[in-house]
Amino acid sequence: MAPTRREALGALSATALAGALPGAIPDVLAAAGRSAAGRLRQSVARWCYAGTPITDLCRLAKGVGLVGIDLLGPDEWEVPKAHGLLCTMGNSFGTIPVGFNRPDHHDKLVADGEAYIPRAAGAGVTKIVVFSGNRAGLSDAEGIAHCVTGLRRLLPTAQRHGVVLCMEMLNSKVDHKDYHADHTAWAVEVARRLDSPHFRLLYDIYHMQVMEGDVLATIAQHRQWIAHFHTAGVPGRHEIDGAQELNYRGIAQAIADSGYDGVFAHEFMPVRDGAASLRQAVETCTV
Repeated sequence: MAPTRREALGALSATALAGALPGAIPDVLAAAGRSAAGRLRQSVARWCYAGTPITDLCRLAKGVGLVGIDLLGPDEWEVPKAHGLLCTMGNSFGTIPVGFNRPDHHDKLVADGEAYIPRAAGAGVTKIVVFSGNRAGLSDAEGIAHCVTGLRRLLPTAQRHGVVLCMEMLNSKVDHKDYHADHTAWAVEVARRLDSPHFRLLYDIYHMQVMEGDVLATIAQHRQWIAHFHTAGVPGRHEIDGAQELNYRGIAQAIADSGYDGVFAHEFMPVRDGAASLRQAVETCTV
């Protein structure tokens, strides 16, 4: 996602991984014993493992059965290919607070997107995260209308290059104060109005549990608009283990049973051994 978030959390992820990589990788490879993680195509967000060299992270991802690395910037888009992996989501050409909900941002965002999208597609990156931006006094109706207007200008480029722009819903209660797309219904309305297969939603389970709960029913109701998932434990945004409130095994089962064929990416900040935590997350969500 936005570089500001990556930079702010990089130190924590680096600390969590100290001593875990690359030394722990052979054990992880041996324990995994699989080339794919069940019915869900699982991935891991790069920024959560910012202290790990990208090649080591790719080796770990391959070893635990992931299909790729999420949220890579252009300088790392090509790296997963050497390991038989994908870049499952490209970082945005915008930022979390400065998004499509304000018309005065549109010209720059569209220009940046028109340059970025072909470059991503050329590297095999078919999904790019985009943001609503912060409210800054706008009503919900105004924000939705402005996002539709701005994003519609980019859809021809996305369609031409086979790229899907995925708006992420984020919580405005804890992590991203004043963010506009902080409820599923808000983002779904943007998707409905655009009505294009080249615009979909990134449903972050952590963020939406913080904001609105009712995760399984919400996913079932709006499944047609969702093209990507992110995970993390609630509260704290750490490991998806028994110390947090979400039943990720049940969530993964329900998503897989729905016929979802997109990517289910882990975006938690490990506070223990990073390699072991990722392996545990993959095992939990292998259904």
